[in-house]
Amino acid sequence: MKVTFPLSLKVSLWLLANLLLLTAAAGVFYVSQFGLGWKSLSQGALGERLQSIGDSIATDLNTEPEDLRPTILRARTKKYGADFFLFANTGAQVAGDAVQLPVAVRDELNKDQRNGGRRPGPDGPGPRGPRPRPPRGEGPPEGRPPYDDRGPPPDSRRKKEGPPLGGRPPPDARGSEGRFIVHSASPDATWIGLRVPIPNEFGQPTAGTVIIRASSLWAVGRLIHAGPWLAIAASAFLLSVLFWLPLVGSITRALKRLSGATEQIAEGQFATRVVLSRRDELGVLGSSVNRMAERLDTLVNGQKRFLGDVAHELGSPIGRLQVATEILEARADPALQPQIADVREEVQQMAALVAELLAFTKAGMQSRATELAAVPLGPLVLETLAREQAGGRVTVSISNEIEVRADGALLTRAIGNLVRNAVRYTGANDAIFITAVTSPDGVRVIVEDEGPGVGPEALARLGEPFYRPETARTRETGGVGLGLAIVRSSVAACSGEVHFSNRTPHGFRAEIRLSSA
Repeated sequence: MKVTFPLSLKVSLWLLANLLLLTAAAGVFYVSQFGLGWKSLSQGALGERLQSIGDSIATDLNTEPEDLRPTILRARTKKYGADFFLFANTGAQVAGDAVQLPVAVRDELNKDQRNGGRRPGPDGPGPRGPRPRPPRGEGPPEGRPPYDDRGPPPDSRRKKEGPPLGGRPPPDARGSEGRFIVHSASPDATWIGLRVPIPNEFGQPTAGTVIIRASSLWAVGRLIHAGPWLAIAASAFLLSVLFWLPLVGSITRALKRLSGATEQIAEGQFATRVVLSRRDELGVLGSSVNRMAERLDTLVNGQKRFLGDVAHELGSPIGRLQVATEILEARADPALQPQIADVREEVQQMAALVAELLAFTKAGMQSRATELAAVPLGPLVLETLAREQAGGRVTVSISNEIEVRADGALLTRAIGNLVRNAVRYTGANDAIFITAVTSPDGVRVIVEDEGPGVGPEALARLGEPFYRPETARTRETGGVGLGLAIVRSSVAACSGEVHFSNRTPHGFRAEIRLSSA
């Protein structure tokens, strides 16, 4: 079976390829601006967004008491969906839940220590020794003890003497790089370090780092405020789909109508027309299909009318021949009786051919003018069997309540031809069945036999005028090839369909599909 790819699927794949191309272009632009890897998030505008979180935490650390540091970190954890910790650059944890830092994170945290770059302050390196004295003649403020070179001033009140720490921390408090990003495999998380000043007990800044542990890309996106960018990307995708959808929908609908119309035309319904109000190539194609159907309708109807006229004109001469042969048979010598019998048989076959031609053309020409009505299916089948004298060989399984929309005479002719065909090609002991099945789509009338069936290559051509599956058949066994053509024309005139198939392991099956009454 040949695999088909709907046009809507192809267009959707092209749309997806277009979006992927735009995504790749955006990725190339990002790499050219920020670089490749996790460290690119700490640079440029994205790094500034991360640093703003650290600046906000630094401000809160400077303005709130030391015992509220865990609360400050928990508030950020709830806001961003990531875990926040506070460390001194020496590696000591200052606040937050206890955590074991991966080696790579700890190396980044202690980078300033290895470089000898500890920042000045009471806890920083720098020259130790006595505190410089004030200029001569100046002493400590009134009411305060003299300066002591051995340690810090006795007044340990915080945030009163030191400079304000709000806003962006000074570079010497953030460290040499200010930010770092490390991804660890165990645990699977992204670690972000933001250098911030940590006020000591004297209110002076010491070098520290806010460590952020993001367990998912979604958490990283919240940290860098990727929501607006994701919204823009989603909007672009949605707008692209909405922009393409009407075009794709109109094209596929038009093609479906064209496909349906051509299938009906291929089934012989030449009155089918395509209704397309388009002014593009599809509209031109629809007009071409309509002209083709009109031309085929004219040719086929002309052919049927010609056959009907010929059959009608042949009826009278053949009738006179039949009368003449009967008279000749009655008056001729006994020695001539075999020859006269042969002539009579030929005339009878000619009469049968003309009768079938008339039936075929009548069914084809009535397909448009037929008025359909509710027809009880069971009584019609029984009447047909009685007319064909085949009631003893056919098993009927049809409910009396089943009615179909059809022309009674045409349906009788179709079923009669199927029964006659089944009787002709089955043995005396082979069964023939006629059943009717109702469904939401209508009624299916099935005529089956246990005969030899036909070859698979002949099934597609059954119903063509004058076609016989086996060319070696004589007219006595194969007929003239109009029986199934009459069936197809009669059923089509009733707005139905007929399908032929072989049974398993052997036999022939004809299925008529009609509308329920």
